[in-house]
Amino acid sequence: MSELIITPKTKVAELLAAYPQLEPVLIGYVPAFEKLKNPLLRRTIARVTTLQQAAAIGGVEVELLINRLRQEVGQDLFSGGTAVPYTTEQPDWFSEARVVGGLDAGAMLAAGEQPVHQVLADLQALAPGDIYKLEAPFLPAPVVDKASSLGIAHWVTRPDDRGFVIYFCRPEQGESPL
Repeated sequence: MSELIITPKTKVAELLAAYPQLEPVLIGYVPAFEKLKNPLLRRTIARVTTLQQAAAIGGVEVELLINRLRQEVGQDLFSGGTAVPYTTEQPDWFSEARVVGGLDAGAMLAAGEQPVHQVLADLQALAPGDIYKLEAPFLPAPVVDKASSLGIAHWVTRPDDRGFVIYFCRPEQGESPL
């Protein structure tokens, strides 16, 4: 088996399978990943979440996280990390009156449930021009990335230190998603 080279695109599950000793280091950088100790979450969220997304969730620079993990396993330092560009300025498409649905992911997470599938199903059903509001205790980077790949625009806000609010909008015909 070849050695896993740690990069921003490395999935959390791959990292922990190759280097289980890195779990406390990862959790130290991204406290929201404390939930990785739950076997269900490790099999689901960790399988699809990249280290770049984990860094965004934790509000840390991806290069610092990668280099900390690489240092622990004796790999050369990484340079050239780029953060995923999330829209943090209010977009032209936003209007509170256009919000037609939403979800408080924090409540589902507290109950031990994973909101990812529900949010993605809601976003797929979103009509052009309508806005969906997602409240979460941390930046749900994999959901935002998936929505972007589906052509759904987003706006990430952080109204207070307790969490994030992400607005999603499927563009109307002829409208740019970004």
